[in-house]
Amino acid sequence: MQDFEGEDDQRDALDLATRLTGDHHQSLKLWLRMLACTVRIENEIRTRLRAGFGITLPRFDLMAQIERHPDGLRMGELSRRMMVTGGNITGITDQLEREGLVARVPDPQDKRAFAVKLTPAGQDAFAAMAKVHEGWVEELLGHVPAEDKERLIGLLSHMKAGLDGQGRA
Repeated sequence: MQDFEGEDDQRDALDLATRLTGDHHQSLKLWLRMLACTVRIENEIRTRLRAGFGITLPRFDLMAQIERHPDGLRMGELSRRMMVTGGNITGITDQLEREGLVARVPDPQDKRAFAVKLTPAGQDAFAAMAKVHEGWVEELLGHVPAEDKERLIGLLSHMKAGLDGQGRA
């Protein structure tokens, strides 16, 4: 069989976990495998959001955070939840506000501060995107049997609890 770089080979070349040898720590292998899977899924979702809705993944993510909080969220809280700088949140919010999808409103708990919330048009747009997004995720992970998904969820929950308990250095 000839050795040439096909599409699958190119993808594997980008998969950091495939570069590991038996000499690497198992924890490093696990982390890189999880990262490789996450990056592949995220890149596909990013591409589909842009092609299908003309929206970036960070804008979708911001709308998803706000959708869960009908009274809105402060910019600092959005920054914390999305793990990005306040400047990034401001830029994304400005774009979505220009498009009429979000609005800055007085914070219900502190009238001196502002919260960001979805407008009615933003609620409609997000609902349509979220439904399609869920289908994409199901499609991308559909090859994993339900019992394996349950086991992975449990294992990753255990891992997260351990990480949460370690605190920060």
